[in-house]
Amino acid sequence: MTFTSENILLILSILIFSSILISKAGYRFGLPSLLLFLVAGMLFGVDGLGLQFNNMNQAQFIGMCALCIILFSGGMETQIKEIRPILGPGIMLSTLGVVLTTLFTGLFIYLLSVWEACPISLPLVTCLLLAATMSSTDSASVFNILRNSRMRLKNNIQPMLELESGSNDPMAYILTIILIQLANNLTGNAAGDTGSGAVVWDAVKTLLLQFSVGCAGGLVTGFPTVWFLRRIGLTNAPLYAIMLMSVMFFSYTVTSYLSGNGYLAVYIAGIIIGNNKIPYKKDILSFFDGITWLVQIVMFVILGLLVNPHDMLKTAPVALLIGIFMILLARPLSVFISLSPYKKVSFASKTFISWVGLRGAAPILFATYPVVAGVEGADLIFNIVFFITLLSLVVQGTSITWTAKLLKLNDDVPEEENTFGIEVPEEAGKLVEITLTEESLMHGNTLKELKLPEGMLVMMIKRTDKFIVPNGTVELKPGDKLLIISEADSPAAD
Repeated sequence: MTFTSENILLILSILIFSSILISKAGYRFGLPSLLLFLVAGMLFGVDGLGLQFNNMNQAQFIGMCALCIILFSGGMETQIKEIRPILGPGIMLSTLGVVLTTLFTGLFIYLLSVWEACPISLPLVTCLLLAATMSSTDSASVFNILRNSRMRLKNNIQPMLELESGSNDPMAYILTIILIQLANNLTGNAAGDTGSGAVVWDAVKTLLLQFSVGCAGGLVTGFPTVWFLRRIGLTNAPLYAIMLMSVMFFSYTVTSYLSGNGYLAVYIAGIIIGNNKIPYKKDILSFFDGITWLVQIVMFVILGLLVNPHDMLKTAPVALLIGIFMILLARPLSVFISLSPYKKVSFASKTFISWVGLRGAAPILFATYPVVAGVEGADLIFNIVFFITLLSLVVQGTSITWTAKLLKLNDDVPEEENTFGIEVPEEAGKLVEITLTEESLMHGNTLKELKLPEGMLVMMIKRTDKFIVPNGTVELKPGDKLLIISEADSPAAD
């Protein structure tokens, strides 16, 4: 069975529906939902139910759109006050950490390839290329697993990991493109006769352009968008979210056209917009949360369809060795070296950061670039990267909470209650729910006698299943839940 114009909606709807059911079943066993979406794609693929999808270019396009949304949404939910203290370590991980991971892993793969008992034989440049494609942590996996783990990490570890995963794609992309050019030059597949020196010089220019133009693109997009959203005065809340979608893709495409990194621009723009007051902010975040889940499902299922499991299993022994080396040696070495100037980052924190080197959609997408470019051994690269991604999600993705507890870096987060199901615009104030106790009513059992801080007002009372409109004479009882609104600028709102 193949995708056609007649059956594409039917197939896609079945894929999404089935993937969600599979993830629901797997969640009971502590398996990451993104891993199960990949597995769902494999189950429906050529070695499963026979659905054929092998278009790398289309997969790249789908992945590009999905990563833009994931990074933008993740940026909007990232608080500047949280990333400011860890900006230096985060940037070191997303730059030097990626280079070191590529170097250590590439050299290990080369040692394997010259070992006579090993079934693969690759030149050094191709070994480094394989390592580069999976040198960055995956933003989709990191955002999804950390934000659904129901724990709060100490020492600002979570914003550091999210900053790393949101900003390390440019370095991995640059290394991948450079090494593709070098590999094709060495094998004679290059379009022109470009010397290695010229390739390295182009790499330096590309590196500078990718980061400088990427950062500028995010800044130039983010601040004007905030100014515009505050003044446009749309009457329909969903239109704000749709407008932001258009701004996001505009930022990506224009930045990429100017030789910058569009993913970095999108992430920075999301941080700027998310950290400023804009109309209907909660509605917009809710919209992007739903869209993010949709594109994650589609992207991981499509990537699962791309792989042929019987081909992947042929490389499984080698891929397993490489994966173990990355998890236990390459990632920890790169993390500890990158963070060595930052003495305040504890040994336990560095160990945990080393463990959360999650691979996911981004490495698989980068692994499609050698295939499209016609690099020799590209199919081998893709299958190894896919296997290591599965290994990472199974081993690391399922043990993050356990590892944090072992290293004593976690605080359990109580589930947020929303008894009243009411939200107000951010600029209007902050809603707080409190439950009355006998001690709360020691000075009286009416609202007049209940002393609240200045700037706070009781909006609603819930008693068992009944809702009561408050007034000064309502008799309060222990166990009553009060919905309180505090002024946006009131100290009590913080």
